[in-house]
Amino acid sequence: MAELYLIRHAIADEPGEKWPDDAKRPLTAEGISRMRKAARGLVRLGVHFDVVLASPLVRARQTAEIVAAAFDQRPPIVTATSLAPGGEYADLLDDLQKHAKRAHIALVGHEPGMGELAARLAGSRRRFEFKKGAVCRIDVASIPPERPGSVRWFVTPAILRAIK
Repeated sequence: MAELYLIRHAIADEPGEKWPDDAKRPLTAEGISRMRKAARGLVRLGVHFDVVLASPLVRARQTAEIVAAAFDQRPPIVTATSLAPGGEYADLLDDLQKHAKRAHIALVGHEPGMGELAARLAGSRRRFEFKKGAVCRIDVASIPPERPGSVRWFVTPAILRAIK
């Protein structure tokens, strides 16, 4: 059994002329502050991670760093291009296979990819809607998942901040 925690990146700067390369668009000060509080909510819930897989885009990487820093036992962060926009499910399964012995894995990415991934992992036909900073825990029988897992909880960032 493994616990997968799907996390959408926190609030980032708006795309536009300031950021011609969308991959370099960072989190806003508000996004950083809110994600720190949300990460403390995860700690308060008793969540811990063995590893954090993150999209290579700056905003996802920053979110992963904020989340990892909230824990006394800071988990390693591994870049997973499969979590970037347009990433393929088969590539994500390959990335997960590298961590098959881990029981608590965080995946930090983007919409609509995180919502589609959550639906696929849960065996749903409808995509989940992730707010920025939202977290969904899905338990799967094996890594990589061979059949649909169970959604244990799906929490908005506002709830996580309230728990902190």
